[in-house]
Amino acid sequence: MALTALDPRTALVVIDLQRGIAAAPTQPYPGPEVVARAAELADAFRARDLSVVLVRVSFAPDRADRVPGRTEQQGPGGGYPEGWDVIVDELSGHPGDIHVTKHNWGAFHGTDLDVQLRRRGVTQIVLTGIATSIGVESTARAAYEHGYHVTIATDAVADITPEAHANSVERIFPRLGETGTTQEILQLLAKTHG
Repeated sequence: MALTALDPRTALVVIDLQRGIAAAPTQPYPGPEVVARAAELADAFRARDLSVVLVRVSFAPDRADRVPGRTEQQGPGGGYPEGWDVIVDELSGHPGDIHVTKHNWGAFHGTDLDVQLRRRGVTQIVLTGIATSIGVESTARAAYEHGYHVTIATDAVADITPEAHANSVERIFPRLGETGTTQEILQLLAKTHG
C-alpha cells in the first residue's frame, strides 16, 4: 500500500451504500463494517469542508433504463423491493452532500458526477463502497481516465467473493491510483487538511 498524498480539493465518493446493497453478504468485510468506515471518512471530509458524493444505483419501475447488453451472466430478474435504492441512514441526512444516481456500474457514465467534481475544483477522489470489482472498480477506471488522482480505501470496500475483491485491490487499483486503509487515509487527511 502506497498512500502518498491527498490534494487540497479531494472528494470522497461513496459507491452504492444503499439499503439493498449494503445488506447483502460481502467479503472480506461485511456491509455494516464498510458502511461504518465510509461514514467515518464522510464525517472527516465534511468536517474539513471537502465534498462527499453519495452515489446510488437505481432503475425505473419497468427497468427500461437498465443496460441492454447481452451477457453470459444475467443480473437479478424481476423488480426490486421498495426502498432498496435508499442511501443507508449512517450516511444520509447531510444537506451539503452531492447525490448522484447511476444506471450503470460506474458513477461517471450517464451522470453529472464529472461536472459536479470539476465545478468544485476537485482533482482527487477517495473511493469506498460495494462492490469492489463492479461499481468501485468501474468508477476508479473512469476517474483515472478523466484525469483524477484516485485513492481507494481498501478496508471500506467489499465484494461478493474474496477473490473478486482481492483481484481489484491487488492487481487493478495499484494501476489506477493509490490504496490505503481507512485509518491511513484519516491520518493523512488530518496531517494535510488540518
